[in-house]
Amino acid sequence: MGVTRTPRSTWIEEGLRALAAGGPEAVRIEPLAHALGVSKGGFYGHFANRDALLTEMLDVWERDGTEVVIARVENRGGDARTKLARLFGIVAVRSEETSATSIAADLAIRDWARRDEAVAARLRRVDNKRMEYLRTLYREFCPDEADVEARSTIAYALRIAYHSMAVDHGAYTRDEVMELIKVRLHA
Repeated sequence: MGVTRTPRSTWIEEGLRALAAGGPEAVRIEPLAHALGVSKGGFYGHFANRDALLTEMLDVWERDGTEVVIARVENRGGDARTKLARLFGIVAVRSEETSATSIAADLAIRDWARRDEAVAARLRRVDNKRMEYLRTLYREFCPDEADVEARSTIAYALRIAYHSMAVDHGAYTRDEVMELIKVRLHA
């Protein structure tokens, strides 16, 4: 019986977890192998080097956090408001997050992009894809382009920044505030 190899996707998943926890500097072959309980030799059966892993991690982050999410929203149909509600639900449910779709990975990549122009270019592409999808949905019921841009920007900024806020909402819980925001963004 042959030796079972650690799947490529497992290395990528663990790399994304390390990235989310400590930035790109934390993505090192030996610590990843240790976290997976395997030897680092298996790594080289999948990747030429660390840079190849980092590139594939970004590919998975881009695909899973953009194309896959959009496909999940679109596959079930409905009007734009229904799709927006579904989209907000998908990105809000932490139990459905993978290391590629977690806000922690997203924030780590945003931080990394401040120091790496290639990552910054990829982030710009992802942000533009996500914003264009939001614009497409808002255009279905907002005739004013300024309203479309404002709503899309608020919705996207909320996804990125709300997790970082440590604000008290008085008589409202965070979930109640999110519902108030969703109602206003879909009106």
